[in-house]
Amino acid sequence: MSKKNIYADHAATTPVSKSAQQAMKLYLENEYGNPSALYTLARSPKRALKEARKQIATVIGASPEEIYFTSGGTEADNWAIKGMAFRFAGQKKKIITSSIEHHAVLNSCQFLEKMGFDIVYLPVDSNGLISADSLKKELDDNTILVSVMLANNEIGTIEQIQALTEITRKYKIPFHTDAVQAVGHIPVNVNVLGVDMLSASAHKFGASKGTGFLYKRKGLELEPLMNGGNQEFGWRAGTENVAGVVGMSVALEESMEKMRETESHLAALINRFKSGVKALGIDCIYNGAEERIPGSISVSFREAEGEMLLHRLDLKGISVSTGAACNSDSTEISHVLKAIKVPKEYINGTLRFSFGSENTLEEVDFIVASLFEILG
Repeated sequence: MSKKNIYADHAATTPVSKSAQQAMKLYLENEYGNPSALYTLARSPKRALKEARKQIATVIGASPEEIYFTSGGTEADNWAIKGMAFRFAGQKKKIITSSIEHHAVLNSCQFLEKMGFDIVYLPVDSNGLISADSLKKELDDNTILVSVMLANNEIGTIEQIQALTEITRKYKIPFHTDAVQAVGHIPVNVNVLGVDMLSASAHKFGASKGTGFLYKRKGLELEPLMNGGNQEFGWRAGTENVAGVVGMSVALEESMEKMRETESHLAALINRFKSGVKALGIDCIYNGAEERIPGSISVSFREAEGEMLLHRLDLKGISVSTGAACNSDSTEISHVLKAIKVPKEYINGTLRFSFGSENTLEEVDFIVASLFEILG
């Protein structure tokens, strides 16, 4: 079979959908006015922001005034965590998170540790799940925030957020969730989850990079992370990325409309992958819980090197990841794989395959056959 071009790293980023591209084009070419200006050219961009905010809020069960546009999930995570912590600067307060968070959360917490905050990193089981009991044991009067991701970016595990927020609500402690891998792929409703803040990133569900949002429950106080102008209700300075925001709202609505159909297609791809691997007798284990993000699967191959596998697959035109793409320049073993205690004979040979709606069964067959050839 000749070299193909198979993209199987949608957890890293997704192609921008045609409808999102078309919606963005208007605000890149014609309606380019600054939405904060007072002249006529500003009216259409200002209206577009208002409509996009309303549309996104409706999808996640929020009010429009609870949606704040950001440059992406990383900024939203930083704002949620640091913005809460800065309200208690100089006080020894506690923030609780998990040991398998995205580095946008982990590095923010490590930064706050240097400032004197007490950070607790909850352990996870072999599936990457946090127990409600472990959270409850760590809560005290000094706890100001709990931040646990909705879905893990490496192993796809969906956390039982509702069970955790039931506990934090009793203690009246704010709860933030990094939902970057979840929004646009599974139903996400802030009221059902019981969260006070939620981060999302547009390029994970068919929109452009450099755009995202933070949901912040009405009445919850945060310190601004970005200082300057009076944009985003005075909470986040900087001229809004109108084209990006419009594309994000269109892509999110499109993802929701096609979610059931997409989930069924992705399940078929994952089943094809597993059955093909089994039929060829490839020695591997699958990481994460049964309830995971559709189309994403972490696989550890026995006595193999993940980086070698990635490059050999790349030569065949197959794009995958050894874990989180934003950490792909590191040769260290992933903190997530360590936390779930992947056996030593498998841990180095871990790849993440994350399929999208454009992937086909034939492509999955080619990936499996390529793995068999490479692994010998």
